[in-house]
Amino acid sequence: MESLLEDVPEELHEVFTAIVELTDDFCDLHLNEDYRQLARDMAVELCQNGSPVTKGRPKSWAGGIIHALGWVNFLADASFEPYMAVGELAEKFGVSEGTMANKSKIIRDELDTFQMDPDWCLPSLLEKNPLVWMFEVDGLVMDIRTAPRQVKEAAYAEGLIPFIPTDKTAAGSQSGKDAKILKFPTVENKMPEPKPAKKPEYDGPTLF
Repeated sequence: MESLLEDVPEELHEVFTAIVELTDDFCDLHLNEDYRQLARDMAVELCQNGSPVTKGRPKSWAGGIIHALGWVNFLADASFEPYMAVGELAEKFGVSEGTMANKSKIIRDELDTFQMDPDWCLPSLLEKNPLVWMFEVDGLVMDIRTAPRQVKEAAYAEGLIPFIPTDKTAAGSQSGKDAKILKFPTVENKMPEPKPAKKPEYDGPTLF
């Protein structure tokens, strides 16, 4: 906790600590370590100067953080693991669904996040998340998993991708065996600089 507080303005230490204690306990009991760490990171991003967390109860913001992360990672979809219905999530935090959804919307707007956002994607879902791997290379949008090795290495060296997929597979990971790879033209005999594709806008109905 002390290391996290270094990135939070002193005047927000108390509310930040209260929120993180709630999200930590919730994730320990009902979700997993990946959600726990992402919730901590999101609380740090949220608890900055001018933050709306000074208004409202810590448990409302804690519920909003988990709801926001669940919205990104399809927590309310029973085909995903872990799974939790929205009503159950609100009940366990002791807040109304409306209050939780309102705080979640404020958080998502503040952090400019969206469903499948690579910045807030669970590590277990990264390999199957196409938005992690879509890049513009020489003017073409491509799935970098289909690119030559040297292009993947360049992207990894720049910190644009979390790992080189072939390396993770070689290490024994099976998490990507059902990944849907979009086939885009590959680039041969050259190593252009990959650039992240533009963030999509999600204005339609969602699971949350």
